[in-house]
Amino acid sequence: MTSIKRRIRERIWSEMERRNIAVFPRPCYGRIPNFRGHEVAAKKFIESKLFERADVIFCCPDSPQRPIREAVIASGKVLIMATPRLRQGFLIIKPGDVPRGQERKASTIAGAFKYGRTVDTIPYRIDVKVTGSVAVTVQGARLGKGGGYSDLEYAILREMGVVDEKTPVVTTVHDIQIVDYIPMTRHDVPIDYIFTPTKSIEIKDSPFRKPEGIYWDELDINKIREIPILMKLARERGIVK
Repeated sequence: MTSIKRRIRERIWSEMERRNIAVFPRPCYGRIPNFRGHEVAAKKFIESKLFERADVIFCCPDSPQRPIREAVIASGKVLIMATPRLRQGFLIIKPGDVPRGQERKASTIAGAFKYGRTVDTIPYRIDVKVTGSVAVTVQGARLGKGGGYSDLEYAILREMGVVDEKTPVVTTVHDIQIVDYIPMTRHDVPIDYIFTPTKSIEIKDSPFRKPEGIYWDELDINKIREIPILMKLARERGIVK
């Protein structure tokens, strides 16, 4: 299964580079690839009822989703982001935290650290989770860049009780990133909505269920120890002392 996922990633990265679909930062290998038309894909989500109805949006810190983060801030919604590799927990930017005219800057990782605050607990119910992807299927399968942090973020949020099975998971990708098949395991988080430069897809009757929390038996103790927020949860649940 790991080799299949690796081949899918490498094919998508290579094709996006070869066809000049990838944009800064390049090369896109090893990344959630930024792509031509990412602003258009983001706009489709921003103009959706899903975005309009949400008060609290969790969004990944990847390049293609930056316009979404800017729109969340500009719309007076609460933005929650993960810090790189979850080493400092989560970042929260609340309405009023960002001076007018600085929304774009605040939507970058450096800007989010400047205007937001880091937390290890989230005092809000999350209405929508936005994630970056290397590849997706119209059945809801998703493939990230291989670090597993997006799935771990979701598992932590589920453990905290701020998301559940019904919390929509959204991604924006280029049309070329939609593939026919991606193998899924129990800790892989499926998606509910796909927005591309040309279409909006709502996934109904997905065969995949979202993880119910952290599957501690799948985590190496060293992984737990290197992420403070994970270590805190492990201690609370008696996983480690």
